[in-house]
This record gives sequence, structure tokens and C-alpha cells, in this order.
Amino acid sequence: MHHLWQGPRWTLAVLLAILGMLGPFSVDTYIPAFSGIARALNATPLEMQQTLSAYLFGFAFMNLFHGALADSFGRRPVILWGLVAFTLASAGCALSQNITQLVLFRAIQGLSTGAGIVVSRAIVRDIFPPSQAQSVMAQITIFFGVAPALAPVIGGWLFIHLSWQSVFWFLTAVGVALWLINVRFLPESLPLEKRQPFHLKPLMGGYWVLCTDPRFLLLALASGVPFNGMFLYLLSAPAFLGDILHLEPGQFFWFFIASIGGIMSGSWTSGRLAGRIAPKRQIRHGFLIMCLTSIVNLAANLVWPAHVGWALIPISLFSYGWALMVPVVTLLVLDIHPERRGMASSLQAVVGSVANGFVAGVIAPLVMHSAVLLAAGSISMMLIGLVAWIYLHHRWPEIGRHASAS
Repeated sequence: MHHLWQGPRWTLAVLLAILGMLGPFSVDTYIPAFSGIARALNATPLEMQQTLSAYLFGFAFMNLFHGALADSFGRRPVILWGLVAFTLASAGCALSQNITQLVLFRAIQGLSTGAGIVVSRAIVRDIFPPSQAQSVMAQITIFFGVAPALAPVIGGWLFIHLSWQSVFWFLTAVGVALWLINVRFLPESLPLEKRQPFHLKPLMGGYWVLCTDPRFLLLALASGVPFNGMFLYLLSAPAFLGDILHLEPGQFFWFFIASIGGIMSGSWTSGRLAGRIAPKRQIRHGFLIMCLTSIVNLAANLVWPAHVGWALIPISLFSYGWALMVPVVTLLVLDIHPERRGMASSLQAVVGSVANGFVAGVIAPLVMHSAVLLAAGSISMMLIGLVAWIYLHHRWPEIGRHASAS
């Protein structure tokens, strides 16, 4: 079906990456305005936290359904209606007169933004055969890595020079622009004859098939959990960078350069290797890099006090290893049940969201004030994914051995 996209592959990658990064971008953009929003709406810190929790809950909940809807009604309608809902919710946030209204519209934002990241994965595999799909997925990961760096800068500038409402008006404008671009350029990659009936029984049957397939669950763990090996450091950045490494806030950008540089380099390498080596070899290389880096990181922190001169290097190398293997694992997830690629992408996102939420709410507060505990937490996240992959490799050795032709 590669005839559906006649332009350069990287242009489709940019389009889908922007859709995918809309979710995290919408979180990171408004965080610099937290204090201003709290003062303007007379909100307590707990109420402000609810604006974030409502968004994340809506995002995680609707991830269960975006893929199933896309499998039944097509990819374009889910993306376009999701952008409509996001745009209206962003305007609602900007117009909110109290914290209750803001929490409500943030929840609607979260319900809508998951469509981009879930459905974009399915679109890539619908259109391209595995080796080309891996290359496009790697390009998406490269562009996706830019969002965490740009969002706080944009949000902070808007808040300082305009107002907290301007952050959400900016997101409204982004929603309008994306809707117009996708109406014009986004292809419909799922033909009518391949769509699944949207009825409760077959829908629940699809969820049951995926959730009871150990291959799918192991691949979802292998792709979703190791991300938290570096995400843990991001969540702990104020304590890790300020209290442990003694960096000033203006120097925090070095951390983002290290982590995002690793992601972009690993994604670029993954794209270059697409079709040249067996998928499972590439996954093994990624886990090997993460494993060795994690061991050295833990050992170094046990022997020496953490120092900025070396402490960011393991984070960058770990990010490289993760980005090297995750596009391949994601494609394997989508190909376990090709007729349910949208649903598989949804459930993969749910596994990742649950892991991220657990790390953010439970693990990070326990370890963020110790370099040794951070290193131990990071290696633990990596080992969960590694064990899942090793078991899958031995139980189903044919998975990832060769890239199929279609």
C-alpha cells in the first residue's frame, strides 16, 4: 500500500511525529505556567496537580479505544475528530474561569490527544512493508524527541511575555493548523474490506485475543518499561540536577541535550539498519547497550560521588540503546495480529502509560534524592524489559528472525 504516500518518507514521518508528540507536548507546554494559573484561579497546589492528573487519566483511559475505533471507522476520522476535540478543549482551558473548569477541559484534552500516537503507528505499518516501516518509525522517534525540549521553552516564553491563557490559545492554534494539514495530506490507510465491526462482542473479543496472547504482552513490556530507565531521571530532574549535580536551573539544558541527543542518534541508527540486519539482532544490540550502560552507571555511582562531568553520559547512552531497539519492537507488536493493528497500538500505549504512571507516582519520589538509588531504579526498569524479551526469544525464536516482505 506504499502508493498511498507518494512523497518522501521523511515528510510522512514528520506529519505522524507531530501527531504523536501532541500528547506530551500538551503536558510540558503548560507546566511553566503552573504558578501563574494557581494565582489567577486561586487554586491550591493539590488542585493544580489535579489538572495534570485529569489529563493523564484521560490520556491513558482513551488509549484503550483509539485503536479499536481506528480499526472500525478508519484512521483518518479518528485523527481528525481527535484534533477537533483537542482544539475545542484547548480553547476551553484558555477561557476557564475557575479550577474546576480547567480540570474538566484538561481531561477532555487528555481523552483526545492519544489518537495521534496510537493511530500514527498503525498508519505506518498499514502503508509500508517492515523494513521501510522501521525506517519511518525511526524517523518519527527522531522528531518525537524534540517535543520535551521545545515545549517548556515555548510555554515559558508565552507565560512570561503574555499570559497563562496564551499557552492554551497557542495549543488551540496548533490544533487548528494540524486539522487543516491532516485534512489535506493524511491518507486513509485502512480500506473498507479490512475494517472490523464496531460491536461489543467482536470488540471485547479483540481485546481478549490480545490480552491473553503472551507474545503481545511480552513485546509490550519489552518496549514500554525500559523507557522508564531514562524517564526516571527526567521525572527526578530538579533533585538530580540541582541537589545532586549542583547545576543551576539555567544549566539544566545539558540534561536535555544528553537524553534527546541519545534518542535522536539511536533512532537515526535504527533507520539506517532497517532491512540490513534481522530485527532480533537489532533488539539485542539495543538491550546490550542499555544493560552495559546501566551496570557501569550503577558501579560508578557506588564508587564515586555523582559529578556532572560524567553523570549525564550513561543517560545519553541508555537513551541511544532504547531508541535503537524500540522502533523494531513496536513493529513486532503491530504484526502479532495484523487485523488488529490499531487495537494493538492502543494496548501497547496503555502498558507504557501504566508503567510511566507507576514510576512517576511511586518510584521517582523514593529514589530521586540519591544517585545510587536512581541508578538502581533505572537498571531495574531495563531488566524488566530485558527479561520479557529473553523469555520471548527462547519461547518463540521465530519472532524477529526475518523481516517479512509485506
